[in-house]
Amino acid sequence: MSGFAPSAELEAFLVAKGFPIDDANARIANDMTPLMHAAHQGPPSLVAELLAAGARVDACNSDGSQPLWLACVGDDPEIVSLLVAAGADLDHKNVNGSTALMYAASAGKARALARLIEAGADLDYENDGFSALDMASTRECLDLMRAAKKARAKA
Repeated sequence: MSGFAPSAELEAFLVAKGFPIDDANARIANDMTPLMHAAHQGPPSLVAELLAAGARVDACNSDGSQPLWLACVGDDPEIVSLLVAAGADLDHKNVNGSTALMYAASAGKARALARLIEAGADLDYENDGFSALDMASTRECLDLMRAAKKARAKA
């Protein structure tokens, strides 16, 4: 964050998580960055501030997951949208070959899933023969993906 003065809220967040206050791309345990933690836990204002400070949306933790995946864990659609607008790779695959869409579907994170679908995430990608549609853990997630597949087929 060279030349960047973090807000009091961001500074407190960074200190609480064990990050230096002058590096938006610092790493701690599991190769986690400040943006990954903020994407997971919010609030969106911290994510926006970190992005403005140059935090990388393409950084990977030791599992090969990027901030977008962590945003899906937190199921905050506003954070998902911020990361997508910042250029997050919708179809990035982690070390297991899974995408954020697959995680959101399998974990029942319907709000994040809806934003990923709206942004154009790949509904057809398969990992070990299974797509996100196959992995849907809730009726809501299944219905969202079925509707999106129908809409895309008509387009």
